[in-house]
Amino acid sequence: MPKQKSYKAHIQSSMPDLHRSLLDIVSIFNSPERDAAMLESAGLALERALFPLLVLIGKYGPIGVVDLASRVGRDYTTVSRQLARLEELGLVDRCLSSVNRRTRQVRVTPQGKMATQSVDAARERLALKMFRDWSRSDYDQLFRLTRMLADGLDETPAPGSKLAERMSAPNFPSLIRRTT
Repeated sequence: MPKQKSYKAHIQSSMPDLHRSLLDIVSIFNSPERDAAMLESAGLALERALFPLLVLIGKYGPIGVVDLASRVGRDYTTVSRQLARLEELGLVDRCLSSVNRRTRQVRVTPQGKMATQSVDAARERLALKMFRDWSRSDYDQLFRLTRMLADGLDETPAPGSKLAERMSAPNFPSLIRRTT
């Protein structure tokens, strides 16, 4: 039992630093300058606000507008207007959901796929530079642990929230999209 108490104390004492590290990472990923640099490196002339939408649609599409809005932390009406702009550019189109034919989803077009592949190539160039001095073991640990963190965050809502109550119901489906 003392071992468990010690581990809990360790987590509690290191949580502020872990939280700060995660906030630093999120801030860097959400930086307008970083998005602009990524778009430039990918050779794309795209409004910066549209960039995260296109990337998420490429990774998770077809995807509903509400789900997409939730992932980028924007109101769904704003996202809907931004999707109309991506449609005008020929990068996405809307389709009926295969699960619920009353709802529509958005997916990348072939032109959008080429754009997301350019972004992926730019991200790969950046990663190769960023991880150039890392050992394979360090990189593999980072990958494994960030996947564990993402899965844990997805499975663990804030205690006392309505989502936590719903998730404690016996027949609640998992939210995780496993990619194994």
